[in-house]
Amino acid sequence: MQGTVDGFGYGAVTPLVAYLMACLGGALGLRCITRSLLVTHSRRPAWLALGAAALACGTWTMHFVAMMGFSIARTPVRYDEPITYASLGLAVLMVGIGVFIVGYRGATGAPLFTGGTITGLGVASMHYLGMAGMRFHGRFAYSTPTVVVSVAIAVAAGTGALWAAGRARGLLPIVGASLLMGVAVSGMHYTAMAALSVHLDGTAETSADAPDASALVPMLLGPLVLLVLAGVVVILDPMLVLRHPGRAAALPAPGVPAVLAPRTSSRTAPDQHHRPDRRPVRQGSRTPQNR
Repeated sequence: MQGTVDGFGYGAVTPLVAYLMACLGGALGLRCITRSLLVTHSRRPAWLALGAAALACGTWTMHFVAMMGFSIARTPVRYDEPITYASLGLAVLMVGIGVFIVGYRGATGAPLFTGGTITGLGVASMHYLGMAGMRFHGRFAYSTPTVVVSVAIAVAAGTGALWAAGRARGLLPIVGASLLMGVAVSGMHYTAMAALSVHLDGTAETSADAPDASALVPMLLGPLVLLVLAGVVVILDPMLVLRHPGRAAALPAPGVPAVLAPRTSSRTAPDQHHRPDRRPVRQGSRTPQNR
């Protein structure tokens, strides 16, 4: 039996909030990745890991905020918590791989294509694994061409995000890139939902069609806390607070070079006012024979 799906149970509220969460995660992730390109190798992994976690948690939160408005007529929807959290872990892992590839190999050429593809596949896998964790009296079916389009959008979004992270400098470029990334991630989500159809079994219940968001709220707390912590770290950036850049010297590796740090030499600068001793040199000594 064909089921009736409603993806906008709260009107435009859930799509708008979901879009803002995608923008927030994108902005924090891009800022952390950009910051990682300006520090020494010893500090780079921490910034890259924080950026990957922010990107993944922002996308994951966007997905499940949007799913708060999702409901299926005649059957309640529940969530399998292990599979739902596994989708978050998968997103963090695959996005992290893509981010580290670009962070160490550069946001150009093959590293950008490889990292962007892995990141996009991680986002798409997160979505479909999260959908697989939904429990109701029936099953999902997908339109293969539409699924392919959604995965292509995810790969394009991931590649664009990593490309922007390697080139965006300053607040306005990062904000603009995060807004575009929010559009891409939201577009991927709703394209994937458009590929969805529901088939109910004979045990479907006759229940209210209103979506039940209470099951999703506890799951969202962890990623939201991580996003808040990432925001605090970005705001209290030591580069801004201590005003000691601590930037690494330019590296010969491919990609976006780090910014040159001001160098101080241990050698004392020559005194411009010091004049060399110009005493006349005697041509010879006066001996009794020369007198």
